[in-house]
Amino acid sequence: MPAQSSPHALRPTTPPSTSLQALLDLTGATSATPVPTEPTVTGIEQRSNAVRPGDLFAALPGATSHGARFAADALARGAVAVITDAEGAALIGEVAVPVLVRDNPRAVLGELSAEIYGHPSDRLRIIGITGTSGKTTTSYLVEAGLVAAGLSTGLIGTIETRIGGRRVPSALTTPEAPQLHAMFAAMVEQGVQAVVMEVSSHALALGRVDGVRFAVGAFTNLSQDHLDFHADFEDYFAAKRRLFEADSPIAARTSVICVDDEWGTRLAGDLADPITVSTVGAAPAGAATEVPAWSRSATSSGPADRGAATWQVTGEVRATGGEQEFTAAGPDGELAVRLRLPGRYNVANALLAVATCAAAGVDPAIAAPALATVDVPGRMQRVERGQDFLAVVDYAHKPAAVESVVATLRGHLTEAGRGRLAVVVGAGGDRDAAKRPLMGAAAARGADLVIVTDDNPRTEDPAAIRAAVVAGAHELPATDRGEIREIGDRAAAIAAALAWARSGDVVLIAGKGHEAGQEIQGVKHPFDDREVVAAALEALQTRHSPQTDSEDLTVS
Repeated sequence: MPAQSSPHALRPTTPPSTSLQALLDLTGATSATPVPTEPTVTGIEQRSNAVRPGDLFAALPGATSHGARFAADALARGAVAVITDAEGAALIGEVAVPVLVRDNPRAVLGELSAEIYGHPSDRLRIIGITGTSGKTTTSYLVEAGLVAAGLSTGLIGTIETRIGGRRVPSALTTPEAPQLHAMFAAMVEQGVQAVVMEVSSHALALGRVDGVRFAVGAFTNLSQDHLDFHADFEDYFAAKRRLFEADSPIAARTSVICVDDEWGTRLAGDLADPITVSTVGAAPAGAATEVPAWSRSATSSGPADRGAATWQVTGEVRATGGEQEFTAAGPDGELAVRLRLPGRYNVANALLAVATCAAAGVDPAIAAPALATVDVPGRMQRVERGQDFLAVVDYAHKPAAVESVVATLRGHLTEAGRGRLAVVVGAGGDRDAAKRPLMGAAAARGADLVIVTDDNPRTEDPAAIRAAVVAGAHELPATDRGEIREIGDRAAAIAAALAWARSGDVVLIAGKGHEAGQEIQGVKHPFDDREVVAAALEALQTRHSPQTDSEDLTVS
């Protein structure tokens, strides 16, 4: 665990100082030795190799090792105190700094971090976006609306952390509490006024966002994912609810809920005064593209009734060449919304973004036009090297997401009046195994060719993962699916799909999107689907003439 160099951490340059006694009182911890007035605490870390002088080291119990085993490294780097549990205190023994002891120290890590960094979220407009799919895209859309209103913004999410345009790579969708509150404090120092952040179910369940004061919480949808971590759908849903329930310590002051699925409807029905968003009543132009199954649900009634939604799409969704236009009806009238992003699910993301901006105090008439400027890395991102067919890379790595993207691209082919669809898909190792056959079925249901390949096998046998995905694809009757192939090597699978394509076809590379590595047996190998697709297309240049008539599908 200790390393030669400290991992990157964004911190304030002039952090506040907090007395150990104040932290002892806050946490209800005990200390076997008297707590001195000096030194004071100026930071907090649970990673020993990231500790800086003046830090409180949080020695937490882990799945395979106790953090207390690394206390010596933390003290050598300048930690002025340690907080841990009784087991950790026994491992540490007698040391020259105070050791604060309490049961389950992780439970107070968020509030402790907030206190040490001066409760920076109180001075920011924090907008948290949760749900299974659409968090990243909605975050980018909301950020654009806030910037259009003249606010200085921060963005924290799957792809990147961004402060006033400066990018910092993200290791987790939501950082751990010490890093998150340090980041907020740095943002306050740099003049940030509003922060848009993705909030994962892991972050909610593990307390990573504890101590954060959310101004607005937004919910996109819920579908199968992370059931390797959560016991079942109810447990998964319960984690998401923490962002909204009145008795939750992190409940957002205002809730914006998409009620296009039964989970959003249920959540909104349980809240006292939610802002609801619905696109179910809108039809694509000509009703040519079926709404994916994940966004359909039975009619409901009561406070979450879609017919009474605060924000709705009225009339048709007009799609042309990968762009979309629709009319959003809100409390103060109608707005025209244009998107560079294809797909019916992005209409829901956009409507949620407009409503979220409004809930954050931004005039929706200012926010809505800004949505037309947004591209999202690795989300329906087109790769062009002069080919006469469409090659698209997307992050879809859940059954519902694959189904939605496939439906979007099938609709694109219908609009063009020609072409076939190939899908390259896999599933991650050490994750929810139940979704693997569903991934195969979702791809096979709408594709003319499915090539099952490796995603991030991690520590599992890649062949076993592929077998589960292939089995799901073959569960569909032969009359309802296209050709199924299995090619383990991801680069070879991508090359095969591109070589299969003819003029007017579409090739979707699903699962990894913006990711720049492939994890195999604990080693992350450089691998970017976009770069691999580009290289394979360049190798096919002699086979394909320059593109002249394929429809434009904009990066999303």
